[in-house]
Amino acid sequence: MNRPASINKLKSEEFDICIIGAGASGAGCALDAALRGYKVALIDRKDFASETSSRSTKLIHGGVRYLEQAFKKLDFGQLKQVRHGLEERHIVLRNAPHLARPLALLTPVNSWFEGLYFKIGLQMYDAFAINDSLPKSRWLNKNEVLEKIPTLNPKKLHSGVLYYDGQLDDARYCLALVQSASESGAAVANYVDVEGFEKDNEGKLTAARVRDVQTGDSFQIRAKRMINCTGPFSDKIRLLANETLTERIRPSKGVHIVLSTETLNSEYAMLIPKTSDGRVVFAIPFEGAMMIGTTDTEANEIDDEATLNQKEKEYLADTLNPYLAVKIKTSELKAGFGGLRPLIAADPSKSTKSLVRDHEVEVDAGSGLVSLLGGKWTTYRLMAKDTIDQVDELFSKVNTCKTADHILAGGENYSFDLWTSLKGKYLLDEDICKHLVKKYGSRAEGVALLTLTNPELKDRLCASYPYIKAEVVYAVRTEMAVTPRDFLARRIRLEITDWNETLKCLPVVTGLMALELGWSGQEKQKQEQDYDLQVRKFIVDAQ
Repeated sequence: MNRPASINKLKSEEFDICIIGAGASGAGCALDAALRGYKVALIDRKDFASETSSRSTKLIHGGVRYLEQAFKKLDFGQLKQVRHGLEERHIVLRNAPHLARPLALLTPVNSWFEGLYFKIGLQMYDAFAINDSLPKSRWLNKNEVLEKIPTLNPKKLHSGVLYYDGQLDDARYCLALVQSASESGAAVANYVDVEGFEKDNEGKLTAARVRDVQTGDSFQIRAKRMINCTGPFSDKIRLLANETLTERIRPSKGVHIVLSTETLNSEYAMLIPKTSDGRVVFAIPFEGAMMIGTTDTEANEIDDEATLNQKEKEYLADTLNPYLAVKIKTSELKAGFGGLRPLIAADPSKSTKSLVRDHEVEVDAGSGLVSLLGGKWTTYRLMAKDTIDQVDELFSKVNTCKTADHILAGGENYSFDLWTSLKGKYLLDEDICKHLVKKYGSRAEGVALLTLTNPELKDRLCASYPYIKAEVVYAVRTEMAVTPRDFLARRIRLEITDWNETLKCLPVVTGLMALELGWSGQEKQKQEQDYDLQVRKFIVDAQ
């Protein structure tokens, strides 16, 4: 993925489809369309997966809450959402085995009746998961639960129900989709902002007026069809294309807090089935830390980045603490992050918690803009399929969707055992080798190869994590990372797991990026200072 080459293509060529927004849905659409033979452009105003798609709970699931609500309220829309999620779960796991894997989740219960209730519910959840190889749910006794999560409070614990879903590294999964689309012929570029559209005499879109955020250059991307995949920001693009449209999206804010992995001291995740506002909350091990989330509140302002505040921290801590033997304190927070859900507003009177996270493909008769609205990570492929099926119809074509069996970049011939050969061949520490294989899959050796010509690239970025300098160079050269945050927040996930270590290794990261990208001393200093201030603002906002 070479950004200057992509920009030149975007400026000089005409495309069948230009996709605006390179999160999960946009990247999924780009791959699907490219595999069907379309000439595709994929752009994003920021980095790939820089918004909602990197700020999820990292679960691949049907949604146990949706299942409960479906039966309590006889809401078949919720039931359809569960079925879609569980149908797609095994595909998401299979197509990128280095980035997605099964996750065991425990639901602690306080009584025999409560245990029976959740056991029956999770058995129904299992029944919806056809063509699936994940283990089935089990009811565990108290001792079995404490063996798996030893930090739980034994006094209140009766038993627990164990079930399985999937976990993914959302930002890197999205990147793998972008890489796969690029390798299938799509022209992809981050930091390209849409400022308007050109139209023909009938009002149909013919080109997007864009600005290269990195250079300030403005140009046009000519395409026969425009697809809007901007999630919570979809209405902005819809109104740019046709100002007479009504807004469709009601963004909802969700935040996560991140604590030490010793909080649960377990490889098992935990589902907390009861919260003060009638939701469920997850406590999940991720990247050597433990995430708790998520909240669900109205998001009236979406122009500023969603961050977490003291009230949200306390809500999540207060939700988890009744289950722990030793209570957590909000002062123990290592990091945190917030994101926006792109919920479709079917009924303005409903709260965002009651809106189903299903999707809709809208075709504006006036401008011809195709908008993919709503949805969630687990069903990204189905959302993309429905969208490109609609585009096929608009082009009067019939193409087969090929994404169900398309292994993503890094998943080809993947074997976790590759770490042993990396260790022997490149003399890297075991934890580093395992990390490289989990993040880059069968392409991990591409990172390790850089250390042969420059042994200093074997050095860790920080002593307590397995990230190495070679990854910075690799991210710039092959993954289109152009800012320190691209690397620290999304190519590796250090920003969302440890703010202090992010700040410590920032000077080393900016130094390596400056050499690769040809930054002047002044530009290097600006990049470092801007990101330093940004991370410190997250810390202050969370206090």
